[in-house]
Amino acid sequence: MKQLYKYLVLSILGGLIYAGIEILWRGYTHPSMVILGGVCFVIIGLLNEFYTWKMALISQMFISAIIITVLEFITGSIVNLWLNLGVWDYSYMPYNFLGQICLLYTNLWFLLSLPAIVIDDYIRYFFMREEKHKYKLF
Repeated sequence: MKQLYKYLVLSILGGLIYAGIEILWRGYTHPSMVILGGVCFVIIGLLNEFYTWKMALISQMFISAIIITVLEFITGSIVNLWLNLGVWDYSYMPYNFLGQICLLYTNLWFLLSLPAIVIDDYIRYFFMREEKHKYKLF
């Protein structure tokens, strides 16, 4: 039950942060983005659980950017292509795939994954009493 609570809290915080970034970037968001953001935040945080803290920060950022891009494609395929909700459309941008992801944004996810990784680690340390993370850049 404690694990469920931990991941629920992390998911809610990550979802709100993700939606906040989207509101700052384009002026609005959609409830599906809160869910997507929460899932991305939890999965990014789990990288340390499965691959240990010996993984370089740059590697975590790269993997996180790929995870976010893949999950955005899956979410976009569901909410935009299947349910026709029209939450976003990147078809006007270069390097887009079915208008659901734009590979240029993968670079942005790479950069934004750094604060996500650090925020997750500090939430786990300060509020969930987990071990303090030691970062290795390369």
